[in-house]
This record gives sequence, C-alpha cells and structure tokens, in this order.
Amino acid sequence: MHDVPDDHEHDDETEHPLWKLDTITLTSVGIDVGTATSQILFSQLVLRRLGRELSSRFVVTERDTLYLSPVHLTPYTNGRERIDDQALGQLVDDAYREAGLSPRDVDTGAIILTGEAIRRDNARAIADLFAAQRGNFVCATAGHNFEAQLAAHGSGAVAHSAEKLCRVLNIDIGGGTTKLAVAERGRVLSTAAFHIGGRLLSSDAANTITMIEPGGQLLASQAGFQWQVGSRVTTAAIERLASHMAQAILSLTQEEQPRTEFEQLWLTAPLSGPKNYDAVIFSGGVGEYVYGKQSQSFGDLGAPLGRALRKIISDGALPWRLEPARECIRATVMGAAQHTVQVSGNTIHRTDESLLPRKNLQVLRPQVNMDSDIDSPSVAEAIQKHFRAFDLVEGQAEVALVFRWDGPPTALRIAAFCRGLIAGLAATLKNHRPIYLIFDHDLAGLVGTILKDDFAIENALLCLDGVTLHDFDFIDLGNILEPSGTVPVTIKSLIFQF
Repeated sequence: MHDVPDDHEHDDETEHPLWKLDTITLTSVGIDVGTATSQILFSQLVLRRLGRELSSRFVVTERDTLYLSPVHLTPYTNGRERIDDQALGQLVDDAYREAGLSPRDVDTGAIILTGEAIRRDNARAIADLFAAQRGNFVCATAGHNFEAQLAAHGSGAVAHSAEKLCRVLNIDIGGGTTKLAVAERGRVLSTAAFHIGGRLLSSDAANTITMIEPGGQLLASQAGFQWQVGSRVTTAAIERLASHMAQAILSLTQEEQPRTEFEQLWLTAPLSGPKNYDAVIFSGGVGEYVYGKQSQSFGDLGAPLGRALRKIISDGALPWRLEPARECIRATVMGAAQHTVQVSGNTIHRTDESLLPRKNLQVLRPQVNMDSDIDSPSVAEAIQKHFRAFDLVEGQAEVALVFRWDGPPTALRIAAFCRGLIAGLAATLKNHRPIYLIFDHDLAGLVGTILKDDFAIENALLCLDGVTLHDFDFIDLGNILEPSGTVPVTIKSLIFQF
C-alpha cells in the first residue's frame, strides 16, 4: 500500500540528518461509529518529501497497523434516539489502553459518524467531544459522500482500479445506508448513497420487532408490510423484504431510470457518469455475507440481505465481474485511519506561535487566474465574492484562503497578488484578525515575507504550502513537526444530517 516508489533501504539512512528532514512518522487513529457497529484502528504513517519539481510536499509512503479493535455493537440509550456517549467513550479508552497509546501519542486521525448514527440528536456533540478529549487533532467527520470515498479506499477498490487500470464500482452496505463510489485508475470519480442497510430493523428470538428505523419502515411498506415496534414477523416475510432490498440495490446501481419507489431511497444525487464498470466490489457489514465470510445472524437484516444478494448475483443479475474486497466491515475505519492527513511543505511562514495548533478552519478557494499577468483588482474581487458565496462576512469569519499558483514566482507577480489580497481582506486587516494562506506550490515563505516586509501588514500571519484543499473542506492544523519544520493538516467534512 505505497503511494510512491520506495526502495526500503532504511537501516543505514534513517540516522542521516537529511533523511530525518525528509521523513515524517505519524500516529493516526480512525474511529468509525456506524449504525450497527463501531471500531477503532491505530496506524503508523511514514511520509516522505517528494523532492522533485522543486516541491517540498510530503506523501504517505508506508502504512502499518498498530492496533485494530474488535467490531463492537454501537451503544445506544433512550430508545436508540441517542448514542450512549459514556459506553462509546469506554470502548475508545479501552482501545487506547490495549494499543499501549495515550491521546498525547496521536498526531492525526478522524472520528467518522455514519449512516443512521449521524441522525441521533447528540451525534455532533459526541464527535466534538471525542475530537477535543481523545486524541490530538482527531477530527469530527460525517457525511455520505465522504464515507463512500473512505470505504472505496479501505475496501481496496481504489487500489484495484489503479493496479488493473480499470473502472470499479464499490458498493458499501452498512447498517443504515449503502454508499457507492466509482474509482478509475486510482481516483474516485463519483459517489452517492441511498437508504438501504442491514440494521434498519431488528427482532428478538420470538420474531418480534424490537427496533425499526424510518428507512426500515419505508422499505417494509414498499414490500407490502406495515410494521412497527412490537410487530411479529416471519422468516418468509423477512426474506421477502431482503429480496426487495437486493433488487433495489441492483436497480439503483445499474438502471438510468429506476422505479419510482427505488428513486425515493436516494440520500444524495445519483451517481454521475456512465454505468459501465470492469468490476464491482462489495464492502461494509453486509459485504461480509455477500462473500460468505460471515454466516451468523444478529437478528437484523444483514444476513438475509447478504443471502439475497448472493442469490441474484449467482443467477447472473450482476453484469460486472465480482472482485474480492480487501476489507468489508472494516473498510470505512481503514480509510479513516489512512486517508485523512496531509503534511505541509517546509517553507512555511508564521509570525505568531499562537496560530498553531488550530481546529475547524473553514477552507475558501477563490477562483483566481494566475497563469498570466496577475490583476490585483480581480484577486480582490474573487476573494470578496467567495466570502459572499459561503455566507461569510469578511473581517469576522476566520478562514484558510487557498490558492493555486500558475506561472513563475517573480517579484512583480507576487507583489500584484499581495496587493489584491490586501484589498480583498480590508476588513480582516482593520479588525486585526489572523490571516491563514495556503498554496499548492512552494510559495509560503516568499509570500509571507513580502507581505510582512514590503507591505508591512501587522496581522498575525500563517502561510503554508504543498497541500491540496478544496471548497467545503474544514481543516485542523497541528503543531510544527521537528526536525522537518512541517505542519500536519487534517482534512475533514463537517456534514451532519438530522
């Protein structure tokens, strides 16, 4: 699982000062709180500086699992309306202890609340609590599209598309939702999610329904059942519902115009692009049943849905080649622990030590044309327009402004950019608020120096480079890592749907 070639000749070179400057080792944690299950994974990440094209950007070259927790049932209280924060916290604390780690040892990571778990009325409070108390810059993250990407990485679908130079559909069926991701040649092109999962309904040994989510009631109604908590169900009825769900999964992944009742299940926009794939991979808890890795039933829809999918696949209903998954139920937590961090270049500029660390900084990426002469008024207008587009007030909102630099970094061009930046941040400068600037190329030190020395701005200023960010990202910035002089940047999506 290497992102760039690595010769592995570390024994002698690890003590060399230049190797230490170009290599960073981080401890990462991934915490996946899903509708049905929760799990924790600790990893060690090794990042190395690219060292080409005048870049100081670091990329992940090695990933090693330090500890992988058992799969726990997600604890609920108060009739499943709330996640049991104390019980969940105990699970995580136990994982830290068994891994031989403390929150101080964690450099980065993510807590992912997914599926029906993000509908609970204390979901965001739990995420924020964990981010603050159980690890340095462990970030609170949730959202269907983001989880779809993590699952595609964790299942091996993205790696398979890169290795085979092909187009792969990853179908991640969890407890409350099904996430889709299209990967081609190592990149995720499109994601989507709909309301089908293995834990939307559960029953006891007497076949009495003990829990049914709104999504489970909708699916049961479509299959001809009006069920609620306390209803008695038969094995034949559960299998009929599972068959209906399996047909819906194949319909929504294959058909351009599915039946209206299936269309109602979308939680996001449908997948974009042609529905032509070289292979399909299943992941998530239900994926364990699809591949026959699990046979035990937990009183929910997971086992019957997995059996129904296996049957219709064996009958030839799946037009694409079925490939094995590297991970099924652990796909999301694998992705969470290994695909949430970047590290800045080492040409940073910081005027005030209080600027780091920093949590929950919203990213704005103004559309500025820098491939020719830089027009200062256009830079200012683009910045102001972007604040308005995100309903933010310039001078009050604290954001990270991200720019893609094209063309040579000449003094004339940088000066024109700085004049536009100053005009676009007039209220920020007046209110003495800190300024956070991030570039994809190695300009941070140069721009920061010119802003301070030539334009004499008095605001606290942090400039980073070598990081790829987009609108709708939120980031956590860690403390400077020595001896490399870099900053860990954790990227997250704070999307909570209730």
